[in-house]
Amino acid sequence: MPFPTPDTRHPLTLPDGTTHRGAVFLNAVIDHPRIEIGDFTYAFEHNPPEDWVARKAPYIFPFSVEKLVIGKFCQIANGVRFITASANHRYDGISSFPFAIFDDPSQDRPSLPTRFPDTVIGNDVWIGDGATILPGARIGSGVIVGAGAVVGGTVPDYAIVAGNPARMVRLRFSEDRIARLMAIAWWDWPTDRILAHEAEICGGDVDALEGVAP
Repeated sequence: MPFPTPDTRHPLTLPDGTTHRGAVFLNAVIDHPRIEIGDFTYAFEHNPPEDWVARKAPYIFPFSVEKLVIGKFCQIANGVRFITASANHRYDGISSFPFAIFDDPSQDRPSLPTRFPDTVIGNDVWIGDGATILPGARIGSGVIVGAGAVVGGTVPDYAIVAGNPARMVRLRFSEDRIARLMAIAWWDWPTDRILAHEAEICGGDVDALEGVAP
């Protein structure tokens, strides 16, 4: 069976030959002006929705200022939600009540926030079941986000984070190895080369992976 192309809606084939309706390559099911998703990034839901944006990133709209950017080969588990900046209220003053949205949000109103940071996820990021990604989060490549974590701020490449608020448990590799892995950037290789070197990519030997890099 050939490896599915990035535009495959349901890339997971079950033993009986049917496709798993709850697993999707997000590029194939999301067409949104404020969302960018890399090839082969997949999402999973036990109860698959008709609208994957509404399920995974319910607060980003075509008219939103911010963007949601997700890299290649990410793995986004059931129940994960991206709370993007359009969900924010102003909270630097006395009240956080958004008076303007019930009146005239098109005007420059004092109850509306003025900062709308992008949310950016790197490549090969595994986001565990039920995790929440907060507005403006910057999650590096190779990161593992624990189930139920609530992640804000900046997460360095190849870190493991968990908890609410999420804190770094550890780095997956030494800083030297992380720098080498970021230079290798296997997610940018041609698909046939990635598949040919699955063992090196999924193993723990950085020297071996460097040895097969283009």
